[in-house]
Amino acid sequence: MPYHVVIPARYASTRLPGKPLLDIGGRTMIQRVVEQAAASGADQVLVATDDERIAAAVHDPRQPSSAIAMMTDAALPSGTDRVAAVARQRGWDDDTIVVNVQGDEPFVPPRLIGQVARLLAPDPVAAIATLAAPIESLHEFLDPNVVKVVFAADGAALYFSRAPIPWSRDGAAAGRGSQTDFFGALRHVGLYAYRVGALKRLTAMAPSSYEQSEKLEQLRALQAGLRITVALCAEPPGPGIDTDADLQRARARAATEPGES
Repeated sequence: MPYHVVIPARYASTRLPGKPLLDIGGRTMIQRVVEQAAASGADQVLVATDDERIAAAVHDPRQPSSAIAMMTDAALPSGTDRVAAVARQRGWDDDTIVVNVQGDEPFVPPRLIGQVARLLAPDPVAAIATLAAPIESLHEFLDPNVVKVVFAADGAALYFSRAPIPWSRDGAAAGRGSQTDFFGALRHVGLYAYRVGALKRLTAMAPSSYEQSEKLEQLRALQAGLRITVALCAEPPGPGIDTDADLQRARARAATEPGES
C-alpha cells in the first residue's frame, strides 16, 4: 500500500535549541528519524521545515542525492499544519495517505510507521489512524504529560485525555491520590496517518473547545465528527526527546548500537 511520510522539524525549541540538529551517535536527530521512516517502506520521505540548516542536513539513504526538504512558513502553528502545507505543495489528492512522524523520535520503529499507515486502508470511513500502548505504572497513569486514549471495539477513538482514563472508581476509595488500579489503561503514541482530504479539512478548522481545554489537537478531529481509528502498537515505541536528560539517554543508547563507537 503506497503512503508518504512527512517529518515536521522546527529549529527553535525552548528546552533544546536547535533540537533537530543535535548529534546522537554521529548523526543528527532529524537524520535518524528520516532513516527510520525510509526503512518503513514509505514511497517518499519528506522533511517539512522552516530552517535552511535543517534542509541542508537531511537525505533519504535510498536516494542520497535527492532533495527531501520542503520549506514551510515559520508562522505555521503546528507540525500538522506543516504536513498539510507539504501535501498542498506536492498536489497530493484527497485519498493519498500521509504519515506524520515527529522529528524528535530518532528511535521510532519503522514497523510502527508502516502499521499506522496500513490502518487506514481497510477502514474507508476513517480519516485518521494512530496507535496506543499499555500504560505500565500508576505514576504514568496519573501523569498529565502522558496522554491517555480509550477506543471502541471496532477501533474508533472515543476520547483522548491528559486525565487518567478509564478511571477505576473502586480503585480509589479515598480519592484521586489513593488510586491503585490502572489495568487496561492505554497511552497514546503520537504517530498519525491521515487521508489528505481529512488533513486539509482538519487544518482549516478553528481549534475546538475540548482541544483548547486539554491542549490536544486530535480532539479537534473528534469534536468535528471525524473518525480516528486506533490500534495497539505492534512493538514497543521508541523514546522521544524533550529534555537534556532524554538526549543523554538517547546518546547512551546510540553508543550501544552495532557499528557505533
